[in-house]
Amino acid sequence: MFEARFAEDGTVLPPRVTPPANDGHKYDRGHAFILSGPRHATGAARLAAMACLRVGAGLVTVVGEAAALDEHAAHLTAIMLREDDGENAFIDDRTGALALGPGLGVGAQTREKVLDWLGRGFPMVLDADALTSFAEEPDSLFAALREDVVLTPHAGEFGRLFPDIEMGDRAAAVRGAAARSGATVLLKGAETHIATPGGRHGVNRHATSWLATAGAGDVLTGTIAGLLSQHGDAFEAAAMATWLHGDAGQRGGAGLIADDLPVLLAQSLQVLCEAEA
Repeated sequence: MFEARFAEDGTVLPPRVTPPANDGHKYDRGHAFILSGPRHATGAARLAAMACLRVGAGLVTVVGEAAALDEHAAHLTAIMLREDDGENAFIDDRTGALALGPGLGVGAQTREKVLDWLGRGFPMVLDADALTSFAEEPDSLFAALREDVVLTPHAGEFGRLFPDIEMGDRAAAVRGAAARSGATVLLKGAETHIATPGGRHGVNRHATSWLATAGAGDVLTGTIAGLLSQHGDAFEAAAMATWLHGDAGQRGGAGLIADDLPVLLAQSLQVLCEAEA
């Protein structure tokens, strides 16, 4: 359904988007899980979950404590809810991707959750609190990472995990961070750089300053998770997600808020589908 495209200099180009197979079913497009923050800190997970569903994940489930799920139930319909019981046996071999971090809270509990879920071996996106929680002990995170895990820091989060890597040259910085961490790293900014541990690099220049609004990063996290659940290649999923996120932001323009972005993502996808047709 998705094919990533890049210019010779690594610039991310609009992805090719085609409809799902006529004989396909929802599990063909992956089951993505978004881990929720606690009660009164659930909005970020909802933004991520809605974006995940809009970009084509076949199923999306928000996982959280019971009190948090009560809040989600007041807002979500097509997205499923599951209580986090510590075992989470419902995460099976049909799982496409996981996303952790938005609204999760900073501290030891988040570190434990991240390491536990990393141990399950599924493709994953780590953002926000899932990164900041390891600021004092980044090596414990890096030891558990793989190339199919995408880290999505902004400049501040990047500095906490990689304090000795200068960001003057962002392409070099993101390559260094990917090589050190063992993960695919996406450094957010006006130009978003993505790199793999092996040195593959791309840069998205298709964006807008209107995306500098609360919750936009949570939408990007969900967009990556949705594409990762379908596509399988973390670098390409991250690259396509940044382009689509930027395109949705451009469509929204002045007055854009993060709540608008999932619907705008659907509009971007429709235009790309029509172009391929």
